[in-house]
Amino acid sequence: MPAAPFTVRDVVLDLPALAGALSRRLHDAGLPVTADRAAGFAEALGLVRPESRRRLYWTARAALVSDPLQVPVFDRVFFAVFGAADGGAVGDDELQRAITAPDAREAEERTASSSAPPLASAAEPAIAASTAAGAREEAPEREVAVPTRSSAEELLRRKRFDALEPGELAEIHRLMARLELATPSRLTRRAEAHRRGARIDLRRTLRGAMRTGGDPIRLARRRRRAVPRRIVVLLDISGSMEPYARAYLQLLAAAAGSGPRAEAFVFATRLTRLTRPLRAGTPRRALERAVQAAPDWSSGTRIGDALQAFNDRHGRRGMARGAVVVILSDGWERGDPALVGREMERLARLAHRIVWVNPRAAAEGFSPRAGGMAAALPCCDALVSGHSLDALDAVVAAIAAPRGSAAAAAFAPPPPPPVDENVGDDEPWASATPVAGSSVAMPSGYGPSRGNTTPGWTS
Repeated sequence: MPAAPFTVRDVVLDLPALAGALSRRLHDAGLPVTADRAAGFAEALGLVRPESRRRLYWTARAALVSDPLQVPVFDRVFFAVFGAADGGAVGDDELQRAITAPDAREAEERTASSSAPPLASAAEPAIAASTAAGAREEAPEREVAVPTRSSAEELLRRKRFDALEPGELAEIHRLMARLELATPSRLTRRAEAHRRGARIDLRRTLRGAMRTGGDPIRLARRRRRAVPRRIVVLLDISGSMEPYARAYLQLLAAAAGSGPRAEAFVFATRLTRLTRPLRAGTPRRALERAVQAAPDWSSGTRIGDALQAFNDRHGRRGMARGAVVVILSDGWERGDPALVGREMERLARLAHRIVWVNPRAAAEGFSPRAGGMAAALPCCDALVSGHSLDALDAVVAAIAAPRGSAAAAAFAPPPPPPVDENVGDDEPWASATPVAGSSVAMPSGYGPSRGNTTPGWTS
């Protein structure tokens, strides 16, 4: 239910319009403010009753900010609209005068249509104008220069995954279906005929000599056959990764459909194999079956336990041997970070390369200080962000880069930050709280000789 108008010192504040205008201003500044968060902010204003700027600040921050790295941008926009942090620029009285009743604002706009207050003074003309639709309709029409803008697809490619609307998410899935994941090749023990091969094929040479009277005029050669390496993708679907996991699920579908030597897993509090569900039926049906197969969606984070389950049941049985392993996670670990380090060392001894995709790596001032990320960083061969569709180009390039090449060196992770024993990995993430009773591992029954998958999926 939308918030009703709120009266402060005989001044009517249009709370829904205030919430919508401030949300749009934060969205334009780069924060992932969605329509659902704006609606939640409007509902919160009706419950909290913003009688002071301090109360309005903390209400807006709790409803619209989802990451500690977003706080500086939020503060800059909020205090530019409602005054400096120390209260020197715009006071509460000026805030109330800026967001006045609709009738009073209409009269002001009729009499002062030629002069507009500066942006830094009274709180943001855009917010005042958004609460008076009638005043905008009565304003005289003027010729405005229309700037050249990028196409809708280009804007969508640069938009962060955590800021996507439901309709935009469907369009992102359509665009991501074009992705082609290619892995480096490896040499097998089997040989194939090739005219420039390093070895002479004695059997084919003698067979050909029978046509020339027993003289081996033409030497047949062969070389070792090269095949693409296996790709294994592990997606973190915990609460802190939920906005990104919706988009990354399509990346898993692209990986699972890239060939028979591709595997897809998801994990939060347990590890679930999704290779067969993502290959079955239409793409939409495959995504629906994949979501239904993961019972711990948006729950807690157990990266170490998930890696241990993968290494014990799949990795050491051949799935990770010589493969390119892609881990999509923000590195927030609710378990023991030391377990993450040990299991990453085991995985690094088996895999050809490990590519870690952290959507928070694109944020300004990012440093891998989260417990799980810091423990896994020494074993990673590449660290990329993958926070948008454009950023996924770097993910595809990092997967295709051979180990030891110049392309692989371009994605090398930074050195781990110094460890501060006085600082723990205990930042509050309410959405990443483990679900009680969901930390029991699900047996998969996978074996290279049987080819079984997680129970419950039959061909």
